[in-house]
This record gives sequence, structure tokens and C-alpha cells, in this order.
Amino acid sequence: MVYCPKCGAKNSDDVNFCFVCGFQLKTVDMVREKMFVYAGFWRRFVAIIIDVVVLSVLEIFVWFIIGSIIEFINPIAKVGMVFGIPYVKFANYVVSTVVDWLYFTLLESSYKQATLGKMALGIIVTDLNGNRISFGRANVRYWSKIISLLTLCIGYIMAGFTKKKQALHDMIANTLVIKK
Repeated sequence: MVYCPKCGAKNSDDVNFCFVCGFQLKTVDMVREKMFVYAGFWRRFVAIIIDVVVLSVLEIFVWFIIGSIIEFINPIAKVGMVFGIPYVKFANYVVSTVVDWLYFTLLESSYKQATLGKMALGIIVTDLNGNRISFGRANVRYWSKIISLLTLCIGYIMAGFTKKKQALHDMIANTLVIKK
């Protein structure tokens, strides 16, 4: 489905002209960049701060439940080691990773297209055409953030300097963060 940049009417992908106003849709790719208002670095930065606060509360809640279950099942389990890491600390890493992964991938691929932080700031995650991303693409975007992080956060800072305000993980996943 292609939206006409002139009148906003929905058109099928295979038509050359808008059925409502007659605008030539072959030029949509050139005009499309002007249609999106990209979310800049600072807006995205504030959104991630909100998400970190939400995730911290969520992880404490989930960890409390899991910790209570572990304590009930095996009170001495917390003194064991996994990969040379104390059991409780290892379990905390696993729980945090799973909660973070589900939070970002499920919310960004949902019909809302945004985490709570992004929703609060009126921005959404889309593919390059402005469509909702799939769960698979949200996964690629989430795990690509490791690369953005490993580049001494330069992958994140790129969002302030690229034409479409894309961070490195957005480029890898072919996504955009735009104002709603």
C-alpha cells in the first residue's frame, strides 16, 4: 500500500498515479524523505532514559518473583556457580537480557510501533517505507544495538549526524525512527 504524498489517499503498490488526485506515484521515493519527520538524537536519548527507568522497575519485579521461586525450590542454589559467575548474578543477567529483549522487540513490532519511552515522546519505529516492522526485524534491530554499543556508542551517536537520523542498528535493520 502506497500513500499519495499530495492528498494522502491509499493506493495499491502497482499503480503509477494516485486514483484520487492523479499525482504521479513513481516519484514517491524522492518525495518520501520529505514526508517523514525523523526523530533526532536528543528525542531518542530521552526516550531511552524513560525506557531504562521502566525496564529497571520491570526487571526488579520479575527478579523478585523468580528469586522467590528459586529460594523456595532450593535455598542453597544461590551459592552455586555458572561459568565462574555466582548463580544469582548469572540468573540476573539472563533475566535482564530476556526482559529487555522482549520489551523492545514486542513493543516495537506491535501495532503501537514504540516502546513506552518512544510513545511518551511521540515517535515510532518503522521500516524504510514507514510501515510497521516485523518481529524478526525488531530482533535484528535489538541485537544490532550490541554493535552500536561496542563502537564506543558511536553507533548511537550516528543518529545525530546521518541524513535520516539513523543509528547504526537502524541502518543494519533497515529501520527509521520517525515522529508520529
